[in-house]
Amino acid sequence: MPHLIVVVDYDPKWPEQFEALRAPIGGALGDLAAAIEHIGSTAVPGLAAKPVIDIDVLLSSGDRLQEAIKRLVPLGYAHEGNLGIVGREAFSQPPGQPAHHLYVCVPESREYGRHIAFRDYLRAHPERARVYGELKRTLAKLYDKDPDGYTNGKDEFVNETLRRAMPVTQG
Repeated sequence: MPHLIVVVDYDPKWPEQFEALRAPIGGALGDLAAAIEHIGSTAVPGLAAKPVIDIDVLLSSGDRLQEAIKRLVPLGYAHEGNLGIVGREAFSQPPGQPAHHLYVCVPESREYGRHIAFRDYLRAHPERARVYGELKRTLAKLYDKDPDGYTNGKDEFVNETLRRAMPVTQG
């Protein structure tokens, strides 16, 4: 049975939740991680979102991926593979933690760059973030039991925003 898609008002506690999740990840990975970033809609002040914290870890070197996977296991994370996105490895969350997604990215990960550019653009353009929030609320009503429909409905907005955020690399 699919999860119900629910979009809620921005919660000012989301950055605190990210920091609480980040601390043990950073402790476990140490110098393997060049950065641990709060990404996705919960990372944009004022933006309505599904109440799930998205975290990207940028590795200091691509050859350190296996060591990173090994270090996350004692925290309760299970490696799920790249889920079809090259350069980004997904992990299931440990039981009993706030809802979140953890991704570990190699330095050349295109997806990592897209996540940061999208987040930073919405943070710098609150009107664009407001429009995105409205779109997500509409899609959540239309596709409340259809995650693919919900995600596909955001594609045009996301791609247009990325063209604005990354004009040189988006061609």
